[in-house]
Amino acid sequence: MASDPGPVVQRARLTAELQRIRRDAGKTQEEVARALDWSPSKLIRIEGGNVGISTTDLQALLRYCGIDDEPRIRELATLARGARTRGWWDPYKEDLNDNAYCTYLGYELGASSIRSFSPLLVPGLLQTEEYARALTIEFRPTAGGAEPVIEVRLLRQDKVFNREDRPLQHFVLDEAVIRRRVGGQRDRSIMPHQLAHILEIARLPDVTIELIPFDKGSHFGMLGEFTVLGFDTGPAGVLYLENARGGDLTVAESEQIAAYLEAFDHLRQLALPEDESIAFIEAAAAKMSDEPPIG
Repeated sequence: MASDPGPVVQRARLTAELQRIRRDAGKTQEEVARALDWSPSKLIRIEGGNVGISTTDLQALLRYCGIDDEPRIRELATLARGARTRGWWDPYKEDLNDNAYCTYLGYELGASSIRSFSPLLVPGLLQTEEYARALTIEFRPTAGGAEPVIEVRLLRQDKVFNREDRPLQHFVLDEAVIRRRVGGQRDRSIMPHQLAHILEIARLPDVTIELIPFDKGSHFGMLGEFTVLGFDTGPAGVLYLENARGGDLTVAESEQIAAYLEAFDHLRQLALPEDESIAFIEAAAAKMSDEPPIG
């Protein structure tokens, strides 16, 4: 049985279906709104995914558009109910203060594939708790500011890695990711343990980790971290660009998503093959473990 894709993906699936049903029926938004005695803005918000739709309104809309197949109606009603539920990240929204990131978490929950490039930091899905804490404290020095972020990071990993239909995950890392000793000023074991964790995750059958060595020179990925999500059903794609100020989210079929997918393929061509990447990370972990403390 497939895992619950969460409210964000169910809302995306529902709105895409409702738009298709209306268009197949040859109706404009104005015609539907007038026939159902709705304001045009109500239908626009429903089709845009900005508000939910009740079961009663959904049935009225489907009847008007000529949908009378009971299994189909029940399927759409299930999506509508799922779209109105709360996401696991909702209690943390105020602490995170990043709507794009929260929405991304919702899409990630229902993705069938994750392609991620990171130029400087270990991707969030691969971070140990100690690495996440050392990193987050640098950005949110007070304990109250850091802890919710760390909790979300760990919950996010749990939701992705413990799904029944775990997504295919492909990570490409720049060498800088494994060389910087994050947290080393507090505990020099943090980074060796983090590299060991990456190697452990790399053994999973649905995870691929590849690395671009410094000697490959400059590349597109130096512009910043990015992730592209793919879906079996629902949105055509989701692009998430992460930076120090927060994240930017692009949803749906667009030239920008296609450009980043092409860039990801080019980065893979620069990266070492998977087995060589693992050996490279193993050597870096061994060297880091043997290094004496500075001073």
